[in-house]
Amino acid sequence: MMARFFIALGAPFLAFVQYLGELLLLAADTIRSVFTRRLRWRLFLRQIVDVGLHSQVVVIVTGAFTGAVFAAQTYFQFNKIGMGSAVGAVVSVAIARELGPVLTGLMVSGRVGAAMSAEIGTMKVTEQIDALRALAVYPIDYLVVPRVLAMLVSMPLLTAECIGFGIVASCFVAIFALGVNGTYYIANMVRWTLMRDLIMGMTKAFCFGLLIVFICCHKGLTTREGAVGVGRATTEAVVISSLAVLISNFFLTMALNIVYPAGYQ
Repeated sequence: MMARFFIALGAPFLAFVQYLGELLLLAADTIRSVFTRRLRWRLFLRQIVDVGLHSQVVVIVTGAFTGAVFAAQTYFQFNKIGMGSAVGAVVSVAIARELGPVLTGLMVSGRVGAAMSAEIGTMKVTEQIDALRALAVYPIDYLVVPRVLAMLVSMPLLTAECIGFGIVASCFVAIFALGVNGTYYIANMVRWTLMRDLIMGMTKAFCFGLLIVFICCHKGLTTREGAVGVGRATTEAVVISSLAVLISNFFLTMALNIVYPAGYQ
């Protein structure tokens, strides 16, 4: 019984360690390709359009309505104790530090991550990746590097848009819909929203982008079993990358609060 218990416990753990090792090898291979091989600018710019430009509407709508409803709910509670003008500071800091990067990561994971995994997975099961190797084209250089670089450029910009539109929408709802004094609202928001809050948000966006692109590309490159495997890989890529964003957000929050303490301006 004990042997079966440890086997049942150890097999998932070993599979998880193996999966992390494969991700690290993919990351190392990608970094080596970035610095040793020629960048394919056309593929990179195409991925910038797919990852960044086409994700703007989703990110803007998500950020705006999240900021609006968060401002409303915060006001309903703060107004009970006469602190309605403090809503701006709470909303702006929360969006800049947590809601902006996390929601952007989840939206990008669902929209872009699924597309990456499905596209690369389809190429895998139809042997197009083997054809690239036959033509002396390195698959990591051709498929992964442009996506990684495009994600690193697009993710912080999308997060900044989410934060900006979330704060603007919260101001509009609080001032014009809920009747909060606009002068005190904006003054408190500017006073308590510091550079460290924006740095934290951008750092998280950068890390989330790396997690999403490597997880989704890895799932695509390891796809098997034809069309069924493509669907399974796409689902697993979205689920795992979304969980990775949520789990890593906690550890990044703890680490960044140590790096940028409360007195940091």
